Amino acid sequence: MRKVGRALPQAVYVACDGDATRAAVNGACAFTTEGLGLTPAADFGIAHAAEHAGEASALGAWFDGHWARLPGGPAARDALLERLDQVADHKAPSLVYHAILRHVLGGVGDTLDEERVVRSATGIRDTAVWKKLYRFQRDAVVGAIDKLERLGGCIIADSVGLGKTFEALAVIKYYELRNDRVLVLCPKRLRDNWTLPKANDRRNTLAADRFHYDVLNHTDLSRDDGVSGDVDLANLIGWPT
Repeated sequence: MRKVGRALPQAVYVACDGDATRAAVNGACAFTTEGLGLTPAADFGIAHAAEHAGEASALGAWFDGHWARLPGGPAARDALLERLDQVADHKAPSLVYHAILRHVLGGVGDTLDEERVVRSATGIRDTAVWKKLYRFQRDAVVGAIDKLERLGGCIIADSVGLGKTFEALAVIKYYELRNDRVLVLCPKRLRDNWTLPKANDRRNTLAADRFHYDVLNHTDLSRDDGVSGDVDLANLIGWPT
C-alpha cells in the first residue's frame, strides 16, 4: 500500500500485487481512526474506491505519475532516518512531564486574568478567607479555579507552610458562593483541620464566612452506610449507592 498526501490534493491509496494494480482508494479522508470513522471527528470527508480493474489501474498510473515527479535523492532519506532516530531515542522523564504541561497549559499564557476567572459578583473578595491570603496565594486560588473550570480538576502542590489549606478554603468558598455543593475528603487524622473552619468555635478565624461544606474521611469512599463524624452516609444526598 502506498500513500501520497502532501504532494496530491487528496490522499491516495493503491494496493498492488506485483505489477498488477488490484485496488485503489482516493479521497479527502485521512488514514486515521477519525478519517476511517472509528472515532468521533468534527471534519467531514469523502472517499472513492475503484470497483473495476481498469479504474484501479488508471488511478494507479495517475498516482505513479505524481510519484515520479517528486524530487528524489539521499537527502530526504537521511532526513527521515535522522527523524526516526530522534523519535526512537531514549527520552528523560522530565521531557515527558514538560511536554504534558505544555500540552495542558500551553494556551494559558504567563499570567491569568483574575477578573476573567473569578466572578466578582460572587462576593469572594469580601470574604474573610480571601482577605487573609497573600498575593501569591490569591494567584494560586485563581489558577486553581481556572483549571477546575477548564480541565475539571486541579492539584495544589505548594511546599509545606505556604498555605495550601487556606488556598483550598478560598476555592471552596468561591464555589459555595455560587451555590455549588462541596465535599471535602481527607484522612481521618486531619478531619479536625477541615471541620474547625465551619464550626461555631472561638478558634475559628473564618467563622464569618459560614462554610457549609461536608467533610468525610477518604476511607468512606468504600462505604455506603454507617456514620462518619456527624454524617449518616446512608442519607447523604448524592452519595453513590
